Amino acid sequence: MPPRRESAPAPRDALIITAPGLEPLARQELAALDIAVTGEEPGAVSALLTPRDVMRANLHLRTASRVIVRLAHFKALTFGDVEKHARRIPWETVVTPGRSVRFRVTCRKSRLYHSGAVAQRLMDALELRVPGVQAANAAHDDDAAGADAAGDDTASEAGQLFIVRLFRDHLLLSADTSGELLHRRGYRLATAKAPLRETLAAAMLLGAGWDGRTPLADPMCGSGTIPIEAAMIARRIAPGLHREFAFEQWPGHDKGRWRKVQKEAADAVRPNAGVPILASDRDAGAVSATQANAERAGVLGDLTIAQQSVSALQVPAGPGLIVVNPPYGLRVGDKQPLRNLFAQLGNVARAHAIGWRMAMLSADRDLERQVKLQFGAQWKSTNGGIPVRLITAEVTADGR
Repeated sequence: MPPRRESAPAPRDALIITAPGLEPLARQELAALDIAVTGEEPGAVSALLTPRDVMRANLHLRTASRVIVRLAHFKALTFGDVEKHARRIPWETVVTPGRSVRFRVTCRKSRLYHSGAVAQRLMDALELRVPGVQAANAAHDDDAAGADAAGDDTASEAGQLFIVRLFRDHLLLSADTSGELLHRRGYRLATAKAPLRETLAAAMLLGAGWDGRTPLADPMCGSGTIPIEAAMIARRIAPGLHREFAFEQWPGHDKGRWRKVQKEAADAVRPNAGVPILASDRDAGAVSATQANAERAGVLGDLTIAQQSVSALQVPAGPGLIVVNPPYGLRVGDKQPLRNLFAQLGNVARAHAIGWRMAMLSADRDLERQVKLQFGAQWKSTNGGIPVRLITAEVTADGR
């Protein structure tokens, strides 16, 4: 008789967490990975993921904050309900004996409103099925609400994270597969002022339709996040290629499959960007940070880095993309210098980059009007708690 073939692991309901407003971009990225999306909600896209899909999603998604898989969903009117259902949860599939665990609990419009007590019942049930587990710090209620989108980095703590949402007396329990938030690519140690998160930088590039085939210039590069993410896109470098993930610590983790997925990603990397990527800033510290971060990311040779003002910008023959994350009026008291800076940006673009496009992260419509280009919004999100829009425009001589 032929050897019996093992059936493929069943896919799990999963949520791909994003900053609010970036859900369509995550949907596009999942489609490129041949992963079917089953739904969308504010700050998340849902999908059915096999273990291999979980690996590939964490490895390749540029705009997602975290990938979580659902373990249980039940009605919980009393703590007795929580205890009864929690004992049936297959905790041992995602936690090894002796590992530390954390619960992030939110309770909304439910009879059970004490998130710490909910977490304790779940922890008690976990300890019955997995010996030696230890409770790490937990986040509850408002500390947990929107934490991923707001920039909470508590996921960098050791241990398996469980995300619990109790809403209208229904408890949804999910296990985090990512570990540290996915914007932590591992290259950005040096930062300039008001650093831009890597996932948001990638969302600017993808939202502007840049695919790595045309030149790109960032005349306000700060610590270099946008041009570095651009080089990674142009070279097809998976953003998670040089970091670890929570699922690697799960019982039954298929190391052979994971090595294969990693090798496929490594083999797809191109030797160079193939297009000019210009990064400049007038601040010497920003330039040094860009150089150090780009070297850690392995893309230093793909960037042309210069210390210069916006007025010194020179771009190669286009078409191409000018992409900027300028200072926001909300962070600076006197806006007049910023109005001058935005006006100068528009003047320089019209003088040297006719036929190019401009993409800008904007938090102030008055300032963006100083550029005198016909901008259209591509997405809306937040950056450091500030509402922002990605706006794009064609650079024409008359601004139309």
